[in-house]
Amino acid sequence: MQGLVIKSTGSNYLVNINNTVYTCKLQGKIRLEGRKTTNPIAVGDIVDVLFENEKEVSIIKIHPRKNYIIRKSLNLSKQAHIIASNLDQAILIATLLAPRTSLGFIDRFLITAEAYRIPAKLIFNKCDLLNEELLGYQKEIINIYVKAGYDCFEVSSYNNQQIDALKPIFKNKTTLIAGHSGVGKSTFINAIEPSLTIKTGQISSAHAKGMHTTTFAELHPLSFGGNIIDSPGIKELGLVEMKKEEVGHYFPEIRILMNACKFNNCIHVNEPKCAVIKAVEDGELNEERYNSYLKILNGEEMDWNEWEIK
Repeated sequence: MQGLVIKSTGSNYLVNINNTVYTCKLQGKIRLEGRKTTNPIAVGDIVDVLFENEKEVSIIKIHPRKNYIIRKSLNLSKQAHIIASNLDQAILIATLLAPRTSLGFIDRFLITAEAYRIPAKLIFNKCDLLNEELLGYQKEIINIYVKAGYDCFEVSSYNNQQIDALKPIFKNKTTLIAGHSGVGKSTFINAIEPSLTIKTGQISSAHAKGMHTTTFAELHPLSFGGNIIDSPGIKELGLVEMKKEEVGHYFPEIRILMNACKFNNCIHVNEPKCAVIKAVEDGELNEERYNSYLKILNGEEMDWNEWEIK
């Protein structure tokens, strides 16, 4: 029988088969098939299972993934941990306060999604905490990303009307929710699907940062259609390995200018007659986004907790 992996907790996997959830073990030969990740099975995987007896259910096959998100391990083994697979979209929850999400972090998330053609959106949460000045600043940030081609939304997870207005973007899709600990991912998911009671955490008063409440990624079905995946908080975000000439392709607003550059191999740093540099000088291309591009081009990336999408 075929099922959907909704949670992994080490050696056990929760698999939804025809709306019934079973605790499954992984068949030994699959575990040893030369995989380079710490977990051969991830949330979102489609698997075949075998009912060996009334109490034992084994996963005997993993179906090919259309994509997946992976976190590189921090130890010397250089292994990686798959967070979720088979995604229709990835959404970053960002906040200006408690904790603050930097533009560099947002840019890394977006170009990672671009690299593997996973549609990405931004949701700016905790708007109820912002004064008029900060709301204005947030509008400026949103304008940057809307001009780049991204859908952006402003909400408070406690505003039912705002939450209801967002439900259509989740309908009939499998969506990963990502972001720093403390930005309100779990609270937001509970608001989108009120039948859920995902544990929520508090903000550290000493550092204005969130404390982890989600340890394992977990997939939750939505009553109005689709699935939503709650993931552990990301502290910092690294990138997949990219050739310098590829980086510009993952910035939509740079990508549309590239054909106008004089040289086909232009990397938009100091080349003559570069359409990208001219757009920055003319104010047509946002300088903050261009600076993020330069930092990524020069390998100035955060390496505390590296993630990639494939």
